[in-house]
Amino acid sequence: MGQRMPRILLAKLGHGHKEALLNLAKRLGDAGFEIVYTELEDPAAIVGTAIQESVDHIGITVLEDGDISNVRRIKGLLDQGEESHVTIAVGGLMNDRQLAELREVGVDACFPKGTSFDELARWARENITSHGPAAALGSGFQRIQKE
Repeated sequence: MGQRMPRILLAKLGHGHKEALLNLAKRLGDAGFEIVYTELEDPAAIVGTAIQESVDHIGITVLEDGDISNVRRIKGLLDQGEESHVTIAVGGLMNDRQLAELREVGVDACFPKGTSFDELARWARENITSHGPAAALGSGFQRIQKE
């Protein structure tokens, strides 16, 4: 059995961004990534989903002036377990203070509002590595998980 395509969990912290995140899920799926989407906002639940779904990357959207502490908690929970290989990118409305905090936390990439999909997809192809065997469902599968 070969290597599967990288599996990405998309999550949002805070209200809003749902349509943009669903659009991103579709486009990343069309680009060949395996996508898991969750509406869960609790950091422990997001990490639990990441573990259950054997994801390689977590993409998180945030709102400007949102609390970055939940991203810090997600990163900490991943690093505590055997999931330290899971990369994290954060996108959305972020101010300079938040960008600095996210870099300090150890987030792998930040994509502020206005980042093109092509730029995001290029980063994903270059930086997200699959850590699992080929999935029975094949590449591009999408799973939607609601609260």
